[in-house]
Amino acid sequence: MTLDIIEVARVNPAADSVHNTSDSFTIPLTFFDLPWLLFSPVKRVFFYRLTESTREHFHSFILPNLKLSLSFVLRDYLPLSGRITWDPNEPKPSIVVSQNDAVSVTVAESEDDFSLLSGYGQRPVSGLHNLLPELPVSDDSASAFSLQITLFPNHGFSIGVVAHHAVLDGKTSSMFVKAWAQICKQLLGNGISSLPENLTPSYDRSLIKDMTGIDEKMIEILRSLKGDKTKSSRSLSPFPARKLGDDVVLATLVLGRDDIEKLKERVKSESPSRDRGLHLSTFVVAYAYAWSCLVKARGGSEERPVGFLFVGDFRDRLDPPLPATYFGNCMFPAGSYNHKAAEFAEEKGFATAVEILSDLVRGLSSRRIETIAKEFADSFGLPRGTQLGTVAGSTRLGVYESDFGWGRPVKVDIVSIDQGEAISMAERRDESGGVEIGMCLKKTEMDMVLSFFNNGLHN
Repeated sequence: MTLDIIEVARVNPAADSVHNTSDSFTIPLTFFDLPWLLFSPVKRVFFYRLTESTREHFHSFILPNLKLSLSFVLRDYLPLSGRITWDPNEPKPSIVVSQNDAVSVTVAESEDDFSLLSGYGQRPVSGLHNLLPELPVSDDSASAFSLQITLFPNHGFSIGVVAHHAVLDGKTSSMFVKAWAQICKQLLGNGISSLPENLTPSYDRSLIKDMTGIDEKMIEILRSLKGDKTKSSRSLSPFPARKLGDDVVLATLVLGRDDIEKLKERVKSESPSRDRGLHLSTFVVAYAYAWSCLVKARGGSEERPVGFLFVGDFRDRLDPPLPATYFGNCMFPAGSYNHKAAEFAEEKGFATAVEILSDLVRGLSSRRIETIAKEFADSFGLPRGTQLGTVAGSTRLGVYESDFGWGRPVKVDIVSIDQGEAISMAERRDESGGVEIGMCLKKTEMDMVLSFFNNGLHN
């Protein structure tokens, strides 16, 4: 796989920033941010096909407009140019933006197969990693955000986005990319104007009140996971990344609107809980179906431990609710653990997964944050070898709405699902009501998952 690095640029927020950075601009992390402090960054790749994508056109027209619009949008998304630090005199870390801070932008060219990498079939995950930049992290400083723009001559380009999860969640990240795309599209037209309200971030953290010391509890959990229970450690170095073999592939499985409806009807006929009403959202049905296929593909003893979790958006669940455009994390994990593989591998395993997920989703509004935080902490004490599933992304983020002026992306992938038993989820690009599900597995296991997935839809 060939990749040529052309340059590594630094893009500063344009002058007249909404915040004065003559000294520094600081945002403390909240208990919604802290669970993600030491985990691997979130990595996404957006693919754009171009009708005119020669080197000359790209470097003289497309790239300058991408950089200039990035500079403009960073005025409103200033924390992305900063870093996480932990002042010795502060009880928890903060995002700090200082004068002349910038976002690192790697510019590259690739001779790899654009159609393969931007497709839905099995692709080597190493090829996707080539399209992502590094995100510098050390014990005392962690960059918030970095980008890589890669040209595939005569085919298109990709934008690789790497974001520190303690800085922002998927909703904020998607909002930023759409804001950047909108400003770029305006530059190609009649000039830029201010961002609309739905793409303008809100930084008011006074609305998130820690009344019961959850901040401190989350920090204790993180220190314990790193094997350091002393209160003096302030290391920001992440947990070691999972090493991947050459046989690991990423594939995108698709559920159409009709598939979702068919699966809902199947649950209604198989579930003994149907009379009390299930929360049969697209998310619940798609996640439950994908998870049951993953458990079956893993095989092994029916007594082996399994569990799964997801993150719930609490923006409108707090009192008072947060603005929809709140910048940062407002997601918190909720899960169900201590299950056995047999529960999901048997004939009614899909319906069982739906019932569990339905109860979890319904319970988000009534359960206290403290309870969910305690259960999240308990999930790290699961038996060794537990198959623990997670989900990244959402069908509500609108990732295919990010048009920079050269059309919508032909494909969007979350590559960071390679760091565990994770799947990704997004809306279908070309069909309302459908779902795209990303999985990253060894090829032999992926073949089995695809078999279970496809056969289950046609039985």
